[in-house]
Amino acid sequence: MFPHQLTDSRAFAIARTMLDGFNRHYELFRQASAEAQRRFEQADWHGQQRAQAQRIEYYDRRVDEAVQRLRGDFAIESLSMDTWQQAKLHYIGLLTDHHQPELAETFFNSVTSKLLHRSYFRNDFIFVRPAISTEYIENDEPASKPTYRAYYPTLDNLHATWERIIGNFQLERAFEDLPRDVDRVVRAMRAELGAFRPRANFQIQVLASLFYRNKGAYLVGKIINGFVETPLALPILHGAGGRLVIDAALFGEDDLLMIFSYARAYFMVEMEIPSAYVQFLRGLMPRKPRSELYNALGLQKQGKNMFYRDFLAHLRHSSDRFRIAPGIKGMVMLVFDLPSFPYVFKVIKDFYPPQKETTREQIKGKYLLVKRHDRVGRMADTLEYSNVAFPRQRFEDELVAELRHFCPSLIEEDGDALVVRHVYIERRMIPLNIYLQEASPEQMAAAVVEYGNAIKDLVAANIFPGDMLWKNFGVTRHGKVVFYDYDEIEYLTDCNFRRVPAPRNEEEEMSGEVWYRVGPRDVFPETFGPFLLGNDRVREVFMARHAELLDAAFWQAHKERIAAGHVHDVFPYEAAKRFGSGAPA
Repeated sequence: MFPHQLTDSRAFAIARTMLDGFNRHYELFRQASAEAQRRFEQADWHGQQRAQAQRIEYYDRRVDEAVQRLRGDFAIESLSMDTWQQAKLHYIGLLTDHHQPELAETFFNSVTSKLLHRSYFRNDFIFVRPAISTEYIENDEPASKPTYRAYYPTLDNLHATWERIIGNFQLERAFEDLPRDVDRVVRAMRAELGAFRPRANFQIQVLASLFYRNKGAYLVGKIINGFVETPLALPILHGAGGRLVIDAALFGEDDLLMIFSYARAYFMVEMEIPSAYVQFLRGLMPRKPRSELYNALGLQKQGKNMFYRDFLAHLRHSSDRFRIAPGIKGMVMLVFDLPSFPYVFKVIKDFYPPQKETTREQIKGKYLLVKRHDRVGRMADTLEYSNVAFPRQRFEDELVAELRHFCPSLIEEDGDALVVRHVYIERRMIPLNIYLQEASPEQMAAAVVEYGNAIKDLVAANIFPGDMLWKNFGVTRHGKVVFYDYDEIEYLTDCNFRRVPAPRNEEEEMSGEVWYRVGPRDVFPETFGPFLLGNDRVREVFMARHAELLDAAFWQAHKERIAAGHVHDVFPYEAAKRFGSGAPA
């Protein structure tokens, strides 16, 4: 029960300290996001990558600062439950007119969870459920600018309207040929909508900030014509001559789902009211969980919080049991799932086979590398949690036995709960090895081509996957192949790609063992074939489309190009959708 009176002055000071910490965090977050436009205009791709990685670290730093300040200013261990309840009530009061209340509630939870025992993790003390509504925040004044702008074109002034839409973003770098690009957008729009005629409510709504990621800036919005709404996105790139070009016109939910995929890194977007952006985007992609939309906007801690709330709701409304995940068991990870829930849970084992020379900290470092990296659509995002209490009765006995055997240091049984001290959660995909076994010849060929494309995209992003076996890749519902086993990944630029030396004598030629010297980061691409291409049909497709992946020269050339400072273009949409203007291939 909450206290009826707010009698402890320390409780208000605690609440104020926490909110000051959050406000400082979001100020820095917005600043980093706002500066993305300048970096884009200056083609400062390395600066964009650094800012992306640094921004991810902002949240934990501000949480740690708030924890240290609270420990320094208050005798935390002596505070009563009543004081903590009052602190939460004061905090709710401080959020009444706040423009990011849901994010501030999550920050409160993050700080409190570092100060209090797990027994406090209920709604009396933390925000198990939200207390402040995010509906209609934008109706408050003052807000610096509305979330989206609405335009009301006619058939006669579509070109002029689109030029005004683009111009309102006030990009300082000039376009190569904006009238040409707008003409292409209008023709693509007419092709998408067919022989339409404007209804009474014909408008184009566009989010007020561009979405920056990799080397692109994305205009995101929708076309409304009567009762029909069509999502749209226009990627803006640097053309071959350095001026800007609109590279494509993308329409419909499926195209936007690819852009906002959980396998792509976070956008930089300057937002005063994030919940309003999420609400708008949810209208474009109703199948996309709100947690993933917050992640896509770079607000991954809020995404984590909302995901966990969704997970608790799913547990309450389901009755199936957690099980060992189907597929080949991993050497360093124990993977389990809940059949009715489209995610998998990955726990680092306490010990590994001799051939796996690694540690828990090294593995966690690999996952952190992926979190900070531009994933270019080929590495699944992971949610990392500590001290997750699962209902013990929902676990199959075989799974509990495996956890006790492989991960005893991470497992604690607390009454009716099974507490996992550290776990990664990822979207469930069909393992590529299983997909290939069950696929038709056409599906198999498409998946092998996609597998090679995935590796080439990883190469372009300066990632060497390490273990390239089919089982470490998954197939998404859109048929894309995504990498998800990170314990052996390395930066491409840290690897040394070599050809297998020619044998010097018959003994070396006939040897079943490796007779040549191998350094710790030496890679011999020609040796991939025997592990990957045992199936004749798979080999035929792979060699026709991706034979260069077995050649050390291919890898070494990309390594040298990246080391020289080149940043590759990666497009989250099909090549056929590109206008083919002046944009680099």
